[in-house]
Amino acid sequence: METCYRHPGRETGVSCSNCGRPICPDCMTSTSVGMRCPECSNQRTKVKTLGSVTEPTLTYVLIGINVAVALGAFLSGASATGGGGLSSSLLDDGSVSRFTVDQGEYWRIVTAGFLHTGMIHLLFNMFGLYILGGLIEPAVGRLRFGIIYFVSLLAGSFGALLLEPTAPTVGASGAIFGLMGAAVVVMRNRGINPMESGIGLWIGLNLLITFTIPNISIGGHIGGLIGGAAAAAVMFDLPDRVPMPQILPALFAGAIGVAAVVGSIVVSASPG
Repeated sequence: METCYRHPGRETGVSCSNCGRPICPDCMTSTSVGMRCPECSNQRTKVKTLGSVTEPTLTYVLIGINVAVALGAFLSGASATGGGGLSSSLLDDGSVSRFTVDQGEYWRIVTAGFLHTGMIHLLFNMFGLYILGGLIEPAVGRLRFGIIYFVSLLAGSFGALLLEPTAPTVGASGAIFGLMGAAVVVMRNRGINPMESGIGLWIGLNLLITFTIPNISIGGHIGGLIGGAAAAAVMFDLPDRVPMPQILPALFAGAIGVAAVVGSIVVSASPG
């Protein structure tokens, strides 16, 4: 646990939203962009917002992987328009379903999150990843962003298996929904109203699409949303309330992903 830069004997989980120095309650000044240290609260310099610190490198890597896998699937027979069901070796071997997981093919819980059934499916998800990754990754760092992404992906697979007993599922939508949930948590933690940012409307519209358009994995979307929000909450909200070593929040978030994998295996082994 870090200690306040002005009071070394006081542990704190809160950092200045401008310079990043750890600050205790006596040193905090609440602003519209989060908690500030005494020096930064009096400065008139440019504020570092959720998208102005570093390049979202991991976001670009994830987009590249998804696009490369999609191209491989199209070249091996999958329809770029999304018609014809799972019709390539990549899609057939990487999609997730209760039957395949019950057969011990546990890798599908991960690989399904990097496969798409058509170009439109891919473009929608990569657009969401580009916007949300550019917002979240610079704010939380690559490691914590990566944890949120993969926990969301695993939780999305669990949700899909929980609500879909037979049909195979693919898509990064669970991870994207998880990033939306995490964005709300991170914004609130930084003192920003999520509703004023537009993320609340975006989540609402995507949930409306989820429940009204057929052949969309409701379980995958809801599972990812819950998983991402939960992972962000234990990494950012929990340390503000309970003093703990810096590594523990990340481990707790990782445990959510492990629980999603265990849940996927258990539900796949259940009858029906």
